[in-house]
Amino acid sequence: MRTADGWKDYRLLDASDGERLESWSGIRLIRPDPQVIWKTEKSSLWQSANAVYHRSSKGGGQWEYLKKLPESWTVGYSSEYFGNLKFKVHPTGFKHTGLFPEQAVNWEKTGQLISERKKTGKVRVLNLFAYTGGATLACSGAGAEVCHVDASKGMVQWARENAALSGLSEKPIRWIVDDCEKFVRREIKRESRYEGVIMDPPSYGRGPQGEIWKLEDSVYDLVKLTAGVLSQKPLFFVLNSYTTGLSASVMGYILSSVLIPKFGGRVDSDEIGLPVESTGLTLPAGSTAIWYAG
Repeated sequence: MRTADGWKDYRLLDASDGERLESWSGIRLIRPDPQVIWKTEKSSLWQSANAVYHRSSKGGGQWEYLKKLPESWTVGYSSEYFGNLKFKVHPTGFKHTGLFPEQAVNWEKTGQLISERKKTGKVRVLNLFAYTGGATLACSGAGAEVCHVDASKGMVQWARENAALSGLSEKPIRWIVDDCEKFVRREIKRESRYEGVIMDPPSYGRGPQGEIWKLEDSVYDLVKLTAGVLSQKPLFFVLNSYTTGLSASVMGYILSSVLIPKFGGRVDSDEIGLPVESTGLTLPAGSTAIWYAG
């Protein structure tokens, strides 16, 4: 497992009985996490939370604010590859805060690859299902030209705010509000090519005609299609998932079968996770497969 242990502003204080206790720049939140199936004893530290998210039996849920919170605040992350990034944190209606801190391990990896390649040439990156832009900012900070695509106008606006906070507003980033599959098809027709692709699709979604699709049923075709935007000398293809039934090994097999016959290279796949301060253990928090050139 690759562990995102480079954070200073984010801390996973404890995890027990289906919940996480987290600190975001000192503001403590309790959020549900289905991976946390153990029921270790909770210390008095849990009583210090500023807010807790309660799931509803009917789906969704709501926040209970135990102490007054600002509407939003910031957390920072620093790297030798892309400098200092800043992110707006805001508790949303579906337990999220606008940031997945475990993704820092992937930011570091793509940042390293871009930093090495840009010494000899330009790097263009396509970030699909790009959410609030963590990967976009990391790639941009490392020196890549980035195309950021998400179907949610609100998420793209949030990503632009994060770029401004990080001092990257003037960098070459294209902000696109669109269906990712439709956009990829148009990019292929336009013969737009990229050295890197990052893809973090949701577990469920809707197709072009509004049909409901499951990631497990669609991910192979999506990867195969998106491989069509890679340049003649691609650098990486990152596939991330939070879908329980889609393991890192399965995603690794998909990338290997689609990309290696054409481009060679290799694929690594593993869980990504967060260090839990109370135990010294690591909480699994997703899976990633990465194809590398050479």
